[in-house]
Amino acid sequence: MPDSHSSYLDPGRPIADVQPLTDKEFRKIGQFVYKHCGINLGPAKKTMVYGRLSKRLRALGIPSFGEYFEFAAGPHGSQEELTTMINLLTTNKTDFFREPDHFDFLKNVGLDELMDLPQVRQRRHLQIWSAGCSSGEEPYTLAFVVADFLQNHLGITFSILATDISTFRLEEARRAIYTQEQVEPVPIDIRSRYFLKGINGRAGTYRVGPKIRRLVKFRALNLMDRDFGIPGHVDVIFCRNVSIYFDRPTQKALIGKFYEQLAPGGFYFIGHSETLQGVFDRFRLVVPTIYRKQI
Repeated sequence: MPDSHSSYLDPGRPIADVQPLTDKEFRKIGQFVYKHCGINLGPAKKTMVYGRLSKRLRALGIPSFGEYFEFAAGPHGSQEELTTMINLLTTNKTDFFREPDHFDFLKNVGLDELMDLPQVRQRRHLQIWSAGCSSGEEPYTLAFVVADFLQNHLGITFSILATDISTFRLEEARRAIYTQEQVEPVPIDIRSRYFLKGINGRAGTYRVGPKIRRLVKFRALNLMDRDFGIPGHVDVIFCRNVSIYFDRPTQKALIGKFYEQLAPGGFYFIGHSETLQGVFDRFRLVVPTIYRKQI
């Protein structure tokens, strides 16, 4: 193994391939990711781990996953590379208006009910949290829907906190630049009002306009942190298709923290592949995958 971690960063050292990921190496990576992120990498994820990390090993010229783990997460490992490893293993895909019935519910039912909450009437402001926001499509979709709704509720403002553990994805979200294919799910009228169309070298791309970008604040957050660092309560939490990566005790602890963070009467949205049944029973089910905290 080289004497200095910096030697791994020499672009002249790429290798053609890496050694197979052994069961022992996979368990070691899995145990670390579980402790650090709460994500449960079961045996079925071994191929995924190899696929996501092997390109990085080749680029760095590191022949084995054991050496790479020591370089990234060992006692004298590189904090920068540790961040890269976590980014590669936790990056997830999302889309604008994904699971559209959630946004329909907000537009047609949820936002009207939130307007009647004492805390919203008092502060004249809605606070929304998109947890596990990935590359930004979810919080920007929320911003489109809420901005349209509040045109008929003058004097009420809103803000969206969007968080993710992946700094790679957060950088993409802040840039807010998407391809034609990525914006296809966005209705034409919303696209025309809230996106800027790229020209010249940016032709074929769309960027979320500054009015919406100002309403969405992105920051890195590990959902396993004891304290989310979010002052006060929020009125809506979207955390969809995230808990499926956690085991039952981790799910229960996380949802309990969400419950405490949510204001009375607030809504909690989960993914259609998720459920709170048998995990957490303090929320009231509104419709499948949409829950509410008792007022």
